[in-house]
Amino acid sequence: MPTTQSPVLAAGRFRSLARRSAGALLLLALPGALWLTVGRAAEPATVIPAPVIDAIKEQSKPGLQTVVLAGGCFWGVQAVFQHVKGVSQAVSGYAGGSKETASYEIVSGGQSGHAESVQVTFDPRQVSYGRILQVYFSVAHDPTQLNRQGPDTGPQYRSAIFYQDESQKNIAQGYIAQLDKAGVYKRPIVTEINQLTKFYPAEAYHQDYATLHPSSPYIAFNDLPKVENLQRVFAELYRDRPILVSAANQSH
Repeated sequence: MPTTQSPVLAAGRFRSLARRSAGALLLLALPGALWLTVGRAAEPATVIPAPVIDAIKEQSKPGLQTVVLAGGCFWGVQAVFQHVKGVSQAVSGYAGGSKETASYEIVSGGQSGHAESVQVTFDPRQVSYGRILQVYFSVAHDPTQLNRQGPDTGPQYRSAIFYQDESQKNIAQGYIAQLDKAGVYKRPIVTEINQLTKFYPAEAYHQDYATLHPSSPYIAFNDLPKVENLQRVFAELYRDRPILVSAANQSH
């Protein structure tokens, strides 16, 4: 990504980030103790059973797998999976639209067809695809919210799984049916299941955002509690040190 920008692009980026953070910024006026209490309660986890059907055959095969997951702002979804053992990379980006519209300024307008997404690369011998989905449905986002997630609204924040093959598709469909039948949520799951055509990595300033900006009101209120819930609900999967995109880029 270029290091210099035109004033118009810089101003547009600021407006987009300001809209996202507007709700959280209102909390700055709260006393410190209340701020921490409200922030930690913002994203309660839903404890759910593991999928009955999982990619058992894939767990014995060498090599990595990927799946693209959308669940609201990609900052928080990325942060969660960067802390999951067996995940080798989690990249924020866009899926569901064309290359021409795969930019934050266009996607944030809600008309691009893209969803803010995270490409999760994992070793199925360490963490199965089904377990990835369990984390996704439990702590990464609320799959019952239609075209929104927390303070963010619009189709770019929809819940969606972009699968790589028929096995991933069938497991995701079966898991959603299992969770709906079990009634673990008060409302039906609205997660879309779509075949991945292309994933476009987001701009560099969006990568590792939650790790690099932990004091941001938006991150503190919406995203850090997700990572805390991962540690609490999935202690056996939790990795304290996140796998960062910036670290991977520096190693090449």
